[in-house]
Amino acid sequence: MKERSLGFIGGGRVARFILSGLNRREGIPKDTVVSDIDEKMLNRLKNSFPGIRTKLNGNQAAAEKDVVFAALHVPVIFEVLPAVKDHLKSDAIIISLAPKITIAKLSELLGGFERIVRMIPNAPSFVNAGYNPTAFSNAISHDEKREILEMLSLLGECPEVNENDLEAYAVTTAMGPTYLWFQLYEILGIAKSFGLSHEKAMEGVSKMAAGAARTMMESGLSPEEVMDLIPARPFEDEEENIKKIYRAKLEGIFKKLKG
Repeated sequence: MKERSLGFIGGGRVARFILSGLNRREGIPKDTVVSDIDEKMLNRLKNSFPGIRTKLNGNQAAAEKDVVFAALHVPVIFEVLPAVKDHLKSDAIIISLAPKITIAKLSELLGGFERIVRMIPNAPSFVNAGYNPTAFSNAISHDEKREILEMLSLLGECPEVNENDLEAYAVTTAMGPTYLWFQLYEILGIAKSFGLSHEKAMEGVSKMAAGAARTMMESGLSPEEVMDLIPARPFEDEEENIKKIYRAKLEGIFKKLKG
């Protein structure tokens, strides 16, 4: 794939872990511009990735690149995209990283521009272990789709999915690490309190989590059979309450995204 110039409209968390993932693999394209309204955030990115250019309030400069990441929160998109639509190249591709706003709506905000991709980003992309479901508009050709997927696959897995499924992925895969990390860090701290070194505790907890996921995927066992592999279940009397919390919180978020 030829090296395309990149623009990031928004320099927050998502831009940071995408840049990190690219940098850890083939490197960030030489012509990469990140725009944001927060100078401290831009300085932090510049310190981490010296090869990029940063532009304070420079959305126009970012929008003029070959591939433009709209790394913006949902409310902000309605303000920013109409303001940059006239600066997009006719053959550019814009990748929206936000849930809820459909390709059709994005095209409307961009004055009819149709070369649009939607991706639900996943923070483990930071270390090239992301799971980033992606949907394409019909205006993206087969060859262009292949090129974009090749680039995004540097961040981890990048399955092409039905656009209608993106909000489900937003709630489960994009936000998913936050449902687990605080628990894993708590287990890590407890392991250290029992006398394990930080290194041994980190190795044990991380390998445990990875192995637990593989067992779900590869054992061929039912959920009940998987959970029965370990006879001691210290939280068994709390499991239903924990599941109720998951359902209530996540169903509420999903309904809001789909509303």
